[in-house]
Amino acid sequence: MTIAPELQFCLLTEPLIRYRRASDGKTVCANLPELFVALAADEVRDYPALRPHQRHPWHAFLVQLAAIALHKAKRTAAFETTQEWRDVLLALTPDDPDGAAWCLVSPPNRPALLQAAVVGESVSDWKSESFAADEIDMLVTSKNHDLKGSRARRSQPEDWLFALLSLQTQEGFLGAGNYGISRMNGGFASKPGVGVAAAGFPGGRWMRDIAALLKRRDQTVKEHDLQGDDGLALVWLAPWDGLDSLLFSKLDPFYIEICRRIRLRCVDGEIMSVGAGSKAARIAAKKLNGLTGDAWTPIDVEGGKALTITANGFTYKLVSELMFSGKYQAPAAQHFDHSTNGDSLVFVTQGVTRGKGETKGYHERRVPVSPKVQGLLKKNQKADLELIAGQRITAISEMRGLLRYALVVLFESGDVKDRRQANKVHEAKVSKFSAPFEEAEDARFFSDLYEEIEAADPSAQRLGWFLGLVERAEAILKMAFDAGPRNGIQKYRAQSAALSRFHGGLRSDKFRIPDLVNYYRQQTAKHQEETSDHA
Repeated sequence: MTIAPELQFCLLTEPLIRYRRASDGKTVCANLPELFVALAADEVRDYPALRPHQRHPWHAFLVQLAAIALHKAKRTAAFETTQEWRDVLLALTPDDPDGAAWCLVSPPNRPALLQAAVVGESVSDWKSESFAADEIDMLVTSKNHDLKGSRARRSQPEDWLFALLSLQTQEGFLGAGNYGISRMNGGFASKPGVGVAAAGFPGGRWMRDIAALLKRRDQTVKEHDLQGDDGLALVWLAPWDGLDSLLFSKLDPFYIEICRRIRLRCVDGEIMSVGAGSKAARIAAKKLNGLTGDAWTPIDVEGGKALTITANGFTYKLVSELMFSGKYQAPAAQHFDHSTNGDSLVFVTQGVTRGKGETKGYHERRVPVSPKVQGLLKKNQKADLELIAGQRITAISEMRGLLRYALVVLFESGDVKDRRQANKVHEAKVSKFSAPFEEAEDARFFSDLYEEIEAADPSAQRLGWFLGLVERAEAILKMAFDAGPRNGIQKYRAQSAALSRFHGGLRSDKFRIPDLVNYYRQQTAKHQEETSDHA
């Protein structure tokens, strides 16, 4: 394969991607076929230049690309040699046998990697210029909300690759002419990455997700009315004048999309970019609400729309719903039927929260899956898991509510005439103590949950957790004493009233943790009986 001089930075032949080798930690520079061979051998530890918010786009790109190539080759097993991968990838671009579509820089009238060919105009007229890779990245970096932009002034080709991929496969709407991707629920939504990974290095997850995509390919075509073998898989291969949208029904189920008109150029040996707006989104999919068959996007069944990540990120409540409830339809990468007994698995959630002209953080959570839970999920037996998790979520909510009330009593010096008004007055102080309580429970939620599921006596384990919840909430309340009244009898009255409110609430008929209510009533009855016998 000979690369013409006007074609630069070809991923099929040039070692542009750095990874750290799993066996010895040594940094290796590889081209894309070499990287695929290393992933298949599980020899990739990580990518030094990859930023956290770029992790899922990069993983998804590598999985989709390999799945497209393997399907075209009519096989499911990964190729063993670099040459085999190079040949099958090049075969995906028959109109560009010289590799132009795999180069970061090619003539504007031809496709380049993740860049559509320009139709009937000169890119020299495009006014949006960037000289640092992170300037073209999605909003999280380009507008300085979460990371400072324009830091990568000495950007390497791989920096441009990762930034370009981030922009083209997870960006949303950003004003007129700047449309977002099809694989999310609206222009101000977010693209989640939810799946199951074998504990260890990226290669295991890569192989697992490829198998998941290939297994469900026909089902995805049927459910989403996509094209079969003749669908457009690499969207950047279609020329784009910025005026028209591609029909969703003409796409391959594994399609890798682009959403912006952008071209990379090489000036004096350095890469820079130019961009222009468009009159329409690249893919006509607005009415789909993100229901595109994406392998990592859960679907809100009742709402009929793709999951959108809020500013709260992947809380224990949301992750519980994603793992155990029927509220969300699990994407292909989340299914457990690609696992064998004994596998050490991790539930992975990733994504950037977007809004109107802003981002609200990158969120990532990895939750180990215990052996018994794995077995139940593999058999799709979620009912018991949903029930147990739901009981604990309710318990945490109830305990936080009781803690908040006790804190209000404390800050009101033990005298609360109007609870609602008192809540408003002391909201900031109350939240200062009650929020960390829930955050701590969030952090330990799944490890505690698995102890009950795996226990020989689940009831005893559950009661022990309830009692621990009480202890941790009471400890927070006592920590708040220093922030309450400090003078004489007022101090002791406030603290005593707060503790009384807290312990009284645990025994109330209105308290929605019946196991605790019954336990404390039994303890009270037992104490009264012992006192009576002693008398």
